[in-house]
Amino acid sequence: MISRTAITLVFFGTVLLAASGSADAQRSFSTLEERMTAREFRDAGLDKLSDEELASLNRWIRQRSLAEGEAIAPAANAARPSQVTEDRRGFTERGSDEPIRSRIEGTFEGWDGDTVFVLENGMVWQQSESGTFRPRTMEDPEVEIKQGFLGSVWYLKVEGYNTQVKVRRLR
Repeated sequence: MISRTAITLVFFGTVLLAASGSADAQRSFSTLEERMTAREFRDAGLDKLSDEELASLNRWIRQRSLAEGEAIAPAANAARPSQVTEDRRGFTERGSDEPIRSRIEGTFEGWDGDTVFVLENGMVWQQSESGTFRPRTMEDPEVEIKQGFLGSVWYLKVEGYNTQVKVRRLR
């Protein structure tokens, strides 16, 4: 005969297991930014949404996915955007001293005052100083973004050129 204590333990164990499964599903949810490349995100027009609108859309997808029991698994290339979500460099005063390395999505023809740089890793930066730079036209050039000496300024440099531009992070 099974004791009352054993039944109680099995019951609470089952409840805890079910609750942790739900928590795991919540943690493993990948946002649109994580599921799509920067180019797909831009082509779908999602870059035009405000941060609040994008968060609302992601909440709707998360709730719908969990309600329908969808197995939520990040896309094969999802390591990139989750880093963006957690990588606060450019939004905070000091972060890692490691430079950010990525590629500019699409055709790059330089900058000219307020150029926006959409990176392959999901980050979006904007030129924050005047100036023009016109290199040869390139497709998906590699870039490096480094924090300035005092930590409040960031500089973007295109691989193969010594010219850099002051930038600020938008997303």
